[in-house]
Amino acid sequence: MNDSQDNGQWDLTAIVTGLADAREDWRRRRSRERDLGDREFPSVDRVGEAIRLLRGALFPLRLGPSDLQRDGEDFYVGHALDRALHALTEEARLELSNRRLGHHERSPADARREARARIATFAHMLPKLRRLLDDDVEAAYAGDPAARSMDEVLLCYPGILALIHHRIAHELYQLDLSLLARIIAELAHSETGIDIHPGATIGHHFFIDHGTGVVIGETAIIGDNVRLYQAVTLGAKRFEKDPDGGLAKGLPRHPIVEDNVVIYAGATVLGRVTIGRDSTIGGNVWLTRSVPPGSQVTQARSEEHGDDTTS
Repeated sequence: MNDSQDNGQWDLTAIVTGLADAREDWRRRRSRERDLGDREFPSVDRVGEAIRLLRGALFPLRLGPSDLQRDGEDFYVGHALDRALHALTEEARLELSNRRLGHHERSPADARREARARIATFAHMLPKLRRLLDDDVEAAYAGDPAARSMDEVLLCYPGILALIHHRIAHELYQLDLSLLARIIAELAHSETGIDIHPGATIGHHFFIDHGTGVVIGETAIIGDNVRLYQAVTLGAKRFEKDPDGGLAKGLPRHPIVEDNVVIYAGATVLGRVTIGRDSTIGGNVWLTRSVPPGSQVTQARSEEHGDDTTS
């Protein structure tokens, strides 16, 4: 009895063959050699587990195991870090193994050595990341009258979870582990509805209130003491083409937000524009031009240094 007779609904042999043909067509169009064999790529599940361990290592008594006591913090942190960093090293090795160096492949030994070096550099950044995240937690507590404690902020606020992921992902992105970084960012995106590209540069005391629908693009630069509300977009206005007609990668195309700026819910800021320090951008504003320091921009008008002009 063949597969189609056995299940009565589908011909598995034909479907499997069709999918194999589709894969081969895809590889041929992209000049992928068949000798890649069984090489693996980083796993979303394995990266997710490593990040859960890192979250616990960064905040052991709040995001670590529920039965952890203070006198066991250092032991737990060491154990969690050892597991997380070894796991990230393996995922980094897989990313590097699948990346060409010009027309050449990395040797397995080179990929392993590079992965260890990059994750070691990342590991030594973790105390700095913890201090940055402490600033973010403080900013959220200070900026939200509904917050009753900083523990509540850390345990409950989606903006803080997104920032934990972003601070980690950004360091890996800076170490040219862009696929690993993007996986970490998308794990937070799927859990919180906050989409921060790991390339975005974010200063101290950053607060995303409520958060759902916030989008921050790859080349955005955000200063210190900035607050965003839900559904804010810091995006690109247009996309430059390369000589072959494809989209040019990595060009600065997202906003610069200077220190002490507040951007209210639903505002959209597009292009390589600058929002000057101490400015306030009102809800649902569509902004595609720079504004100087101290601006108050609303749907109806913009007020720059006290002068009212039509938006």
